[in-house]
Amino acid sequence: MRPLICPSRIGKNRVLILASRELLLLAGLTLTATAFAHGDEVDVSGHARGAVHLTAVQEKTLGVRVVAASSRPVGESLELNGEIRLLPERQANVSTRISGQITAVYANLGDAVRAGQRLARVQSRLVGNPPPSVDIAAPMGGVIDTADVALGQAVEPTSVLFRISDRSMVDVAARVYEEDLGKVHPGQTATVRTIAYPDKTFTGTIDRIGPTLDPQSRTVEVRIRLANPDGLLKPNMFARASVGLRQNQSALTIPTAAIIEANGEKFVFVPRKGEYDRVEIETGASDDSFTEVTDGLVPGDTVVTQGNREIYTLWLTGGVLKDEDD
Repeated sequence: MRPLICPSRIGKNRVLILASRELLLLAGLTLTATAFAHGDEVDVSGHARGAVHLTAVQEKTLGVRVVAASSRPVGESLELNGEIRLLPERQANVSTRISGQITAVYANLGDAVRAGQRLARVQSRLVGNPPPSVDIAAPMGGVIDTADVALGQAVEPTSVLFRISDRSMVDVAARVYEEDLGKVHPGQTATVRTIAYPDKTFTGTIDRIGPTLDPQSRTVEVRIRLANPDGLLKPNMFARASVGLRQNQSALTIPTAAIIEANGEKFVFVPRKGEYDRVEIETGASDDSFTEVTDGLVPGDTVVTQGNREIYTLWLTGGVLKDEDD
């Protein structure tokens, strides 16, 4: 048997098709010799591209599966990458009003503190017996991000001894490409996931859109505000945000696996009494499993979800599977 010679580019835009002999053998067919264990082979003698004909046995060999188009909720979203950021207005630097020496430390780096909680004590340099002392208290509740204190340390009114951040709310600082900027606006809902907690989702809203386009990346910063009551989200964590653009509660959908894209077209194969017709479609919103079909199909139409690539190979070559007895 001659080695398989398969056209690698077809059509105006020279679409890449299945050229691997192994892939075709896995599908149970070749283009020039025996395709099935039952003696079927592919006739590539120049037939016009049209419906692909398969017998029940051939369908079983190819593992053809079909699913009916049906209505289900589906939404269109915009996926953004970003990082967790603290809110500037929810951070505070803590210093003392006097010059002196630290005589006691009551809180350390990473501690969660409440407003008014004592953090350290400073003994004044003023002459006295004993010298006066001042307690430094937290001006707000939050987490101690910075603690620059030690017993006996000399301090001045300009010394920043602690920095506290309230992390009950945080931002995702994400970047939106210029061509997508018109799709986002303040108030839109976003679902956020992180590498640290892959099974958790956090819901927030777009709080503000940056005023400047980065000329290098052609992106604009977008801030997504999130509640963080348990403190799980920490500064600089990588985040993936999905911004909801629109929601259709009764969209006509098919499994995304049924759709083939080539030459700038999207199409599916629809079974009709042993024939498989190539049907061009237009699509809308898509999620992880299903895609909305806006034109080309009607409710109840069935589409091939498995075996469609092999059927496409036959359609490209104008191939027709035939039995040995033909």
